[in-house]
Amino acid sequence: MNRNEATATQVERWATVANIVAPTTLLGALLFYFGYVSSQAEYAYFGLDVGTIGLSTQEYIMRSPQPLLVPLLTLPLAGAGFLLADAAVRRRIAPASIDMADQAKAAKVFKRVSRGSTAAGLAALFAGIVLLFIYSYIRDWPFYGLVTPVALASGAGLAAYSSHLRRTIKIAAHHTRAADTQLSPIDRLSSLPRAATVLIYALIIASIFWATATIAQWSGLGLAQSQAQHLDRLPSVILDTRERLYLRDPGIEETVLRASQGQTFHYRYRHLRLLIQGHDQMFLVPDVWSASDSTLIVPIDGSVRVQFQFQNASP
Repeated sequence: MNRNEATATQVERWATVANIVAPTTLLGALLFYFGYVSSQAEYAYFGLDVGTIGLSTQEYIMRSPQPLLVPLLTLPLAGAGFLLADAAVRRRIAPASIDMADQAKAAKVFKRVSRGSTAAGLAALFAGIVLLFIYSYIRDWPFYGLVTPVALASGAGLAAYSSHLRRTIKIAAHHTRAADTQLSPIDRLSSLPRAATVLIYALIIASIFWATATIAQWSGLGLAQSQAQHLDRLPSVILDTRERLYLRDPGIEETVLRASQGQTFHYRYRHLRLLIQGHDQMFLVPDVWSASDSTLIVPIDGSVRVQFQFQNASP
């Protein structure tokens, strides 16, 4: 093997590795991001910034399937529906599928459909752009983060498909010579240049990303609210401390421990639940939810003593 062949082989190997590593890295980054967004919303409900917990990258990735469940089910179903509809359209206006008269009739019908979908797409796209510019006025609308990207994605998608449908009809019309050669303004908008098509696809991807992040945020908030309703499912904790904590959360019971030789802990707190454990801290909440509750951060060291309480059936 000469030097040029060795160099080419090395380049091919690096290209193969890049083709494998790059998609894997991108997938991992996406899973990490959506896991982070969901966890941030979940623990913000309990007054915590997720950064204070110290979750690892792997833990964020492991938390991502829950918020991604709805998008992972919705997007393939929508894609399958689109492919089936597109295949049906292609069969109806294919040059060899039906006779000339029926083919010309079908072309006119789908031409009207193309115009309608273009108009609907432009309307949805305009609505999404308007929502972007009036964000400061409707920022408190709870559905803003989903309605806006859905409007942008659906509008851009309809515009892109109208362009695709228009080109298909033109090909069929060229073969049958039965279509009208005059183009309306809507038809001209349907025939998008390649650069505009690329930008539209970029807009669709960005809008889907935005909508998915919103769903991940809602998923995290929903998990937090479910936990708040069922705090009795979290591990029960008995906390002993050296100093009084002056906790004001309703339901927490404070007991002064009996003084004895060698005893370094003087106060005991009951009716606490373990919300989550970080690298070197535990985050405790009262076992009865209240809007005025607080989350207690307890270091995992010799300054406190922690007991996990359980009550199970007899073995």
